[in-house]
Amino acid sequence: MKHLNRLLVAAILFMGIGVANAQDENNPWAVEVGVNAVDVYPAGLNEDQVRIPAAARGDIFDEYFNANDHWNILPSVSRLAISRYIGSGFVFTAAGSINRIDKLGDISVDDLSYYSADGEVKYSFKNALGGGWFDPSIGIGGGYTWVDDIGFGTANALAGVKFWFNDYLALNLQSTYKHAFEDSYGITHFQHSAGIVFQFGGKDTDGDGIYDKDDECPETPGLPEFNGCPDTDGDGIEDRNDACPNTPGLAEFNGCPDTDGDGIADPQDECPTVAGLAALNGCPDADGDGIADKDDACPNEAGPKANNGCPYQDRDGDGVLDKDDQCPDVAGTVANKGCPEVSVEVIKQLNEYSKTILFDYDKSSIRKESYAALQSIADIMKEYPNTTFHVEGHTDSRGSDAYNMKLSKERAASVKDYLTTIGMDGNRLTSEGYGEERPIATNNTAAGRQQNRRVEISLKK
Repeated sequence: MKHLNRLLVAAILFMGIGVANAQDENNPWAVEVGVNAVDVYPAGLNEDQVRIPAAARGDIFDEYFNANDHWNILPSVSRLAISRYIGSGFVFTAAGSINRIDKLGDISVDDLSYYSADGEVKYSFKNALGGGWFDPSIGIGGGYTWVDDIGFGTANALAGVKFWFNDYLALNLQSTYKHAFEDSYGITHFQHSAGIVFQFGGKDTDGDGIYDKDDECPETPGLPEFNGCPDTDGDGIEDRNDACPNTPGLAEFNGCPDTDGDGIADPQDECPTVAGLAALNGCPDADGDGIADKDDACPNEAGPKANNGCPYQDRDGDGVLDKDDQCPDVAGTVANKGCPEVSVEVIKQLNEYSKTILFDYDKSSIRKESYAALQSIADIMKEYPNTTFHVEGHTDSRGSDAYNMKLSKERAASVKDYLTTIGMDGNRLTSEGYGEERPIATNNTAAGRQQNRRVEISLKK
């Protein structure tokens, strides 16, 4: 009992030493040396276990803390355990202990020898509680116990708590319920223990000689001066802070080089081997037009960006620069955006051709002998790409007004549609029929009526 009290006092004295790491992948191994106490009284009544008198047993957890009357303690080191972290907060422990039994509950007995060998799997709640020096755990296991040379198997359930003094040292207090399988000679009991835990076997995943717990780059071999992190290019700047970890560079550029010496680090320099301007991301501008030479179609002749760095031209010499000239290869007028304007003579020529357009009788279908004239009309229209033309349909006065209006519209539309089939842009053509509303000759004679049955072409207003 004195041993256990001394260990408890030691725990209180060391509580202020500091916060430490529980057993984990960085400290996988631990050895514990301590003492144990055996108590049968609070293990519960079990009439089948005839080896223990009824007077030696109380209800489960009855007088659980009555150490003076019920605990059997060997006043020396009496328990050894070795533990291995197995992952996710779980630890496996193999433990062996010895003791001397001189009381079973309130009954005194001759000194009986006690030996046990146990395997335990425990789960630590330390990380779930946010870390610190307080490390509670629960577990299960099994073992084999000999009392006065009679052995029996046990199923174990345990709870404990460690108080960590630093990274490697802790006090462990544990209570284990051991249920005996053999009723005739087994003894169900509690075994309490207190011990000092020594943690060791730090993990070095990357093999650089620096344990993972102290290694800021535990999966990559590194250097001690960089806390285990590498400097791949050897420029004195560790890879984590090196923007160019595989190429030696300068600290002022976060570890990157400046090959052309223009004050712009290579990763930001679009022309890293030729000195240039910061405004152009490190590229030169020989003609000073604000366009980097690599993007300038005329690097030695200043020009606007809109023309790829080249000065604008006027290929057709009409006084309208190509950039504004909608007809850059045909001389035109400024008023017509560089395109030629349709003159009265041109309209007259178009209508000379349109007079020859013939339709099937009383229909809008064009006769084949008119195709040549229509082709000539299309060719002339194409010379004025900035002009929209209007196709007009007219009739004489014979027939009803409604019929004549319908026929004139259909014939004008037929001419417009045909012109689009031979290459004219449909967006540059409109059509309309006017029936007998706009005669150009008398409808009282055959010759006059023939003149009134016509197709005319004008400019779209």
